[in-house]
Amino acid sequence: MYHLKPVLSGLPLDALAEILKPLPKFRAEQVFQWIARGVSSFQAMTNLALPLREDLERRFSLYSSVIAGRVADPDGTVKLYIRLHDGERIEAVLLSDGEGRKTACLSTQAGCPLACVFCKTGTRGLTRNLDSGEIFEQFLHLRSVEPEIANIVFMGMGEPLLNLPELRKALEALTDGRGLGLSKRRITLSTSGIIAGIRNLAAAGPAVGLALSLTTGDSNLRSRLMPVTLSNPLPYLKDVLYDYQQQQGRRITLEAVLLGGINTRQEDSDALAAFASGLEVMVNLIPWNPVEGMTFEGQALREPSGREITGYIQRLEQRGLKVTRRLRKGLGIAGACGQLGPPGGFKAHEGP
Repeated sequence: MYHLKPVLSGLPLDALAEILKPLPKFRAEQVFQWIARGVSSFQAMTNLALPLREDLERRFSLYSSVIAGRVADPDGTVKLYIRLHDGERIEAVLLSDGEGRKTACLSTQAGCPLACVFCKTGTRGLTRNLDSGEIFEQFLHLRSVEPEIANIVFMGMGEPLLNLPELRKALEALTDGRGLGLSKRRITLSTSGIIAGIRNLAAAGPAVGLALSLTTGDSNLRSRLMPVTLSNPLPYLKDVLYDYQQQQGRRITLEAVLLGGINTRQEDSDALAAFASGLEVMVNLIPWNPVEGMTFEGQALREPSGREITGYIQRLEQRGLKVTRRLRKGLGIAGACGQLGPPGGFKAHEGP
């Protein structure tokens, strides 16, 4: 069922104050703070008078999504299945680095329109963008599992820069010091390379970390692996990244999903290094996380061998690049990078 009442979660404070008029702004600040604490109802807002709480309950919804299921991996990863107000379903993941630091991996769309051949989410297609509350609430849901979350990455379902207006509102609510007060320096947005979105982000912010899912610096190969390349060509993408870096002054992460026998050759590492030249970057290598049935040009995708990974890292380091390797987390619950996806798997775990 669609919710009929306006939802208050995920609104920046000024927008919340506007929707709550004629209440004074300090009342909006109180509601904003209670939402940040993750209270379950208006009745829990104990510094508001009872008649006001009852009035708010009649007029508004506090949240628009619920946790419909939860699975945990022995490595500490937790994946939440979240049901939205219209019955649509998304996934959010809590990651642990093994040293106690927790990261929330959040989605920005229900599905994804980009159809990268190595990502399960793209096989679902796009249903719709999430609104700011649906983005914001994922963090609250994950915080109910783990109160101390150090970082946020927008690397879940969807392309963040295709939903930038709602993402901006959610980020404003997440980072406002009168509420959650999360640091922008601990938030990273991962994009497949939407040139107009990066340009917009460079000009208007917010100043969060930027990661580009590059995978290969070979334009021809990338256009076959990632169709988004056709409308966002690599030379223009590099130009806009350079401009972004000049304006924002922050290092960019280049993410490369390594696909065994496809983009792990000498010429592939050379092409990635050439793309990185002139940019201040760190390269994050992601050995492909297996998804059953995924193919590229008629051949089943496979994980890269240890030799392919080691050789790729060595060649990049010889070119002077700083390289990290993504920890493989959540494989046992289909919660690793590229494994979030269509709702068939969701139903198997869905709670009552």
